Amino acid sequence: MMTKIAVLTSGGDAPGMNAAVRAVVRRGISSGFKVCGIKRGYAGLFNGNQFVEMEMGSVADIIHRGGTVLLTARAPEMYQSEFQDKAAQRLTEEGIEGLVVIGGEGSFKGAMTLEQRGIKTICVPGTIDNDISGTEQTIGFDTAVNTILWAINRLRDTATSHERIFILEVMGRNNGFLALAAGLAGGAESILVPEIEYNIDEICDRLIRGIKRKKAHSIIVVAEGAGDIYDINREICERLDTEVRVTVLGHIQRGGSPSAVDRLLGSRMGSMAVELLAEGRSGLFIATRGQEVVPVPLTACFTEARPFPEDLYRLALTLAR
Repeated sequence: MMTKIAVLTSGGDAPGMNAAVRAVVRRGISSGFKVCGIKRGYAGLFNGNQFVEMEMGSVADIIHRGGTVLLTARAPEMYQSEFQDKAAQRLTEEGIEGLVVIGGEGSFKGAMTLEQRGIKTICVPGTIDNDISGTEQTIGFDTAVNTILWAINRLRDTATSHERIFILEVMGRNNGFLALAAGLAGGAESILVPEIEYNIDEICDRLIRGIKRKKAHSIIVVAEGAGDIYDINREICERLDTEVRVTVLGHIQRGGSPSAVDRLLGSRMGSMAVELLAEGRSGLFIATRGQEVVPVPLTACFTEARPFPEDLYRLALTLAR
């Protein structure tokens, strides 16, 4: 029977990761495992003594905290077979028989290489981008969307006071899930995403229609992968002969206390990961299906890109008229 498991957080931090770590540790100890925390993600497998024995008290008072108490780092070494072998060997030397990886798609790829080398591995999706295929929602997405809404609400106050157009750039790498969710919920006049080519003339026409009906302000939400926000700003300024303000929200979107949704999701996913290891299962990640969390083959997140919800995008355009 398995006696010792470990947990690490990898890639970009996401609110709710600590809830998942807490669940892994406490569910693991309750199930009779020794639980080890690996600091600084996969990099912790190569650099010094990054293994910490975890107890119930090790994860006290962290469920409300953003970021990750285990720290995180990029580990490009995990793309090389030589280092993948070293990582699996290090885990074996530490007596670790099962590993829970909390992170995004890149972290999942690293986990799959370890699983292929005999380390039983379960993954938990933790990324604000919500871009992992096979799951409806990832840990951190809900908090990030609400952080963007917080910014939109405040920008709207000053945009209304000065009767101006504001452009807000949000994160999301090469997808527009964050921009779409926050833009729709925040009543943005236009939402620009990488998945759908935008037409600057249509954007300007929409702004002009708003001005004609005495609209005092406009908010445009742009996903970082949709185009250069300053080029977009310049084109709008030239066409409308008006001032446009730009705000790049940046890494503020990653921080902050996780929402109730992300705390619950992290707790449920972390707990299920331990359950699966206790059953001797491996090569899986935890996904959401409606109100349920379910195990899915790890390969499912690499077979195809997560489909972009074009129906919500069309709804956003309709409501912004």
